[in-house]
Amino acid sequence: MARMTAVRAAVEILKREGVTNAFGVPGAAINPFYKALQEGGGIDHTLARHVEGASHMAEGYTRANPGNIGVCIGTSGPAGTDMITGLYSATGDSIPILCITGQAPTHLLHKEDFQAVDIASIATPVTKMAVTVLEAAQVPGVFQQAFHLMRSGRPGPVLIDLPIDVQQTEIEFDPETYEPLPVYKPSATRAQIEKAITFLVESERPLIVAGGGIINADACDLLVEFAEITNTPVVPTLMGWGTIPDDHDLNAGMVGQQTGHRYGNATFLESDFVLGIGNRWANRHTGYKLDVYTQGRKFVHVDIEPTQIGKIFAPDYGIASDAKAALELFVEVAKELRAAGKLPDRSQWVASHLERKETLQRRTHFDNIPMKPQRVYEEMNKAFGPDTRYVTTIGLSQIAGAQMLHVYKPRHWINCGQAGPLGWTIPAALGVATADRDTPVVALSGDYDFQFMIEELAVGAQHRIPYVHVLVNNAYLGLIRQAQIGLDINFQVNLEFENQNSPELGVYGVDHVKVAEGLGCKAIRVTDPNDLAAAFEQAKKLAQEHQVPVVVEAILERITNISMSPTADISAVKEFEEIATEPGHAPTAIRPLKVQSA
Repeated sequence: MARMTAVRAAVEILKREGVTNAFGVPGAAINPFYKALQEGGGIDHTLARHVEGASHMAEGYTRANPGNIGVCIGTSGPAGTDMITGLYSATGDSIPILCITGQAPTHLLHKEDFQAVDIASIATPVTKMAVTVLEAAQVPGVFQQAFHLMRSGRPGPVLIDLPIDVQQTEIEFDPETYEPLPVYKPSATRAQIEKAITFLVESERPLIVAGGGIINADACDLLVEFAEITNTPVVPTLMGWGTIPDDHDLNAGMVGQQTGHRYGNATFLESDFVLGIGNRWANRHTGYKLDVYTQGRKFVHVDIEPTQIGKIFAPDYGIASDAKAALELFVEVAKELRAAGKLPDRSQWVASHLERKETLQRRTHFDNIPMKPQRVYEEMNKAFGPDTRYVTTIGLSQIAGAQMLHVYKPRHWINCGQAGPLGWTIPAALGVATADRDTPVVALSGDYDFQFMIEELAVGAQHRIPYVHVLVNNAYLGLIRQAQIGLDINFQVNLEFENQNSPELGVYGVDHVKVAEGLGCKAIRVTDPNDLAAAFEQAKKLAQEHQVPVVVEAILERITNISMSPTADISAVKEFEEIATEPGHAPTAIRPLKVQSA
């Protein structure tokens, strides 16, 4: 047996569990771990500017490719508390990340030592496991259990807290014989799938709601195959966007009080049966008026986490299963039914959803100066192809992007769905671009999200991580302002001021171009919508030439209300802007607009 420090054993385990990249910020209480990282080799480290940023980089890294687990590292005290937001985000979206923190020596934990905090207790509600390791000999087992838990059942994050004396203690450990623990995932039975598919066969207007669990299970091909065999339209959730290409005839559009399509909501409200797979009925999808969402239709819910079934509403039938295991059986049973001639003809139902997709569209083409945000997304559709990975978090920018952009592949819409922390986008995009250097990455932010963790742009410059960041700037907390309409206020949401150092900005305040350039990146400001196409092309070239993030800032009109339901009701989404009534109004719509006859 070899003797080594506990943290050297931890590094060897990381490598044998498939970790090749980590993100973090060193400090006194975690320096022994960093020494082990250096001596062990094999793991590339990206130095963040903020420890919360490191946690979001780890999230982005995990989300980019199947099997990835992002690792974030910080010292004791505030480093761990800074990463709580990342752990919360990862928990909400079922994303496995490993957070490793340093800690004060074990004999000082009860003495309020400098930067000593009970981070395991703080992190417990937002992790699958959070533990302060008090015995060095337990370190290998704790790390082995961490990876087992992150991958088993509903994926999620783990925090391991390492007192500095535990890190430095030598233990017996043989890396060569280390093996990861088997991963546990529940699997549907044949009988369960046969019962579930009976609901679908007996319905007249069925839909499949495809959630992020299908992407986590790497089962999108199976979903599309099952939809095609049964000729059933599919509604991707926001986390499941990309499970089926937007331009597929069976993609019925997204549903929701905010990030839904007009045609998606209309088709859902016409349905009589919904098969949800790997989704959790999030309120942005269902709205808060569950009677509107559920009335007149039956539901089957398939989810890897048994306690998710019935949490929001009681389905007619529930199955606890990994999405891939379930879809393999769904495909098998559906093929048998097709061969026996027992699948109903869905051609009329599919034709009706396509009719809605061709007529119920939102307008994107406006020539206004200052520009309307809709035009930005139209130009993004033209400039960025089907291989583009979009990264975004929350705000009117994300909501409008989900309504108007197009996604064709899984893991090409990387979005913080449940937590929605401002500042997430820049570090997450850096994590995504680190995980996959060959696929174009385009981030999307409003000005406030952009400013929250703007310092992380320097990470992209230092580590040469190129991507394009589209910044839509109206100098407003746009989503909060719109939410205040119902209260008849417009209070503490204005970000405008006259910048004495950049008077050409007028009241738009922060000079994002100067800040981005000061952080080592490139930036382009656009005020005329007709200049967007050229700016996007230039940004792509600059990113490749200089290998840094490139910001394209679009100066928007101050106030644009984006389509959503003021009453959180998917049947009552308000269209604040004029809708598309002729093809030129929506030139990049996923299907050409069909003008309805009077």
